[in-house]
Amino acid sequence: MAQALDDDARRLAELGYKQELARSWSGFSNFAISFSIISILAGCFTTFSQAWNNGGPLAISVGWPLISIFILIIGFCMSELVSAYPTAGGIYWWAAKLGKPVHGWFTGWLNLIGLIAVTASVDYGCATFLNITIGRFSDSWANGNTLHQTFLLFAIILVLHALINIFSHRLISILQNVSVWWHVFGAAAVVLILIFGPSKHQDVGFLFEQFNHSGFGGDNGSGPTFWLYVLPLGFLLTQYTITGFDACAHVSEETHDAARSAAKGLWQSIFYSAIGGWILLLSFLFAATDVTAVDNEGGFVGAIFTSALSSPLATVIFGISTIGQFFCGMSCVTSMSRMTYAFSRDGAVPGWRLWSRVDRNRTPVNAIIGGSVVALLITLPALYAPAGTTTPVAFLAVVSIAVIGLYLAFLIPIWLRLRAGDSFKPGPWTLGRKYKVMGWIAVIEILVISVYFILPLAPAGVPGNKDFAWTSVNYAPIAVGAVLIAIALWWSLSARKWFSGPRRTIDEVESPEPVA
Repeated sequence: MAQALDDDARRLAELGYKQELARSWSGFSNFAISFSIISILAGCFTTFSQAWNNGGPLAISVGWPLISIFILIIGFCMSELVSAYPTAGGIYWWAAKLGKPVHGWFTGWLNLIGLIAVTASVDYGCATFLNITIGRFSDSWANGNTLHQTFLLFAIILVLHALINIFSHRLISILQNVSVWWHVFGAAAVVLILIFGPSKHQDVGFLFEQFNHSGFGGDNGSGPTFWLYVLPLGFLLTQYTITGFDACAHVSEETHDAARSAAKGLWQSIFYSAIGGWILLLSFLFAATDVTAVDNEGGFVGAIFTSALSSPLATVIFGISTIGQFFCGMSCVTSMSRMTYAFSRDGAVPGWRLWSRVDRNRTPVNAIIGGSVVALLITLPALYAPAGTTTPVAFLAVVSIAVIGLYLAFLIPIWLRLRAGDSFKPGPWTLGRKYKVMGWIAVIEILVISVYFILPLAPAGVPGNKDFAWTSVNYAPIAVGAVLIAIALWWSLSARKWFSGPRRTIDEVESPEPVA
């Protein structure tokens, strides 16, 4: 049997796993899934208002490239790890290998929570833009209950993504490739429309203007509150958009020459998304000639299109973004289900036998369904919004959960790699001696953004404020905190007795059923 294994399956066997998933993905397909999940047609559109209201054009024109550099450094650190350990468990496996079972335990749960939240936020954003697009063709739909319509569309999209992942395994890799070109040519089309469609544009000086519509520290874009609190909140646009690139690791067991392809796919997906996203966002700013119209819509990017373009051109942009976001959500479900499968394969998730089961097409069907259901449940608060608005704070809270969960999961193995030093055995793609400086930069950046994104996003969300309202609360710290406490207690009271980290399926020895 060993002689029949190809190099990828042999390397996987050395790491302790049988080749159970179908290895049918090319290196380009591996790159494509992370590029699709990053999706500049999703994050740049859905969280544009976060940067507009918290810093204004400065948070976008300067903030995007600045934060992108930090994220690329994180990506380089992770590329070195996936090259050494190309498994579907990805980040969780790296932490358990470089540290102890407890490191793998916390990393796995943070990663899984982050991936589920990313899936929820992307599909909700897709539903938001689909709702707007439909409303541009139907006045009766446009005058309906926006929150209820959006949530219904969100549920439908989530179901469609689950079905595509369940019944179209071979089609998924093809669709990932199509998604890349949709994002490239779609983004190019949007930029061209915003160059030639408007009758006038902003000048270069507008790119460096500062807005503060957050409600914190008055309305001026200066002073310590602006620079130390408001502006960093605007960086959520970049930090959220360029995430999910760990997908390259999660599908590495399905990728040919994974030790090289997944490593390159990971950092390249960040690099090209950073460049494309910056160009796209600059085109938004140059077209934002009616600042009042954008402000009146709470910083919603669609106000730029409707105020600067003819109705047909604006509709085209909404359509391009909606389809791009649909591709993104499809990829998120793929990545989330592979992580669920891999973590369950090692007995960490309650009911692990169910979630680690693959069907005759070698697809983790139960993991796809289970993760999608949880994504739906955590987004239920989006049925409600603060009085006088149609934008649920719950959406930004889910976004914050995604960013915190994923980046904290990235932090643990990167820190363990630093601790391992020269004892770490790299794969064919390595940082060499540069791992030290890059690793520390990555660790510090993740710690800083994790603090910012659990802070209140609006004054009405601050406990004790006279205008306090639960619909304005950023429940990211509640959700993440509750999960961290739960998994810490679970570890202390039970899991430490039976969870020993990754188990060897190559030996066909099953671990005992965990006892909660």
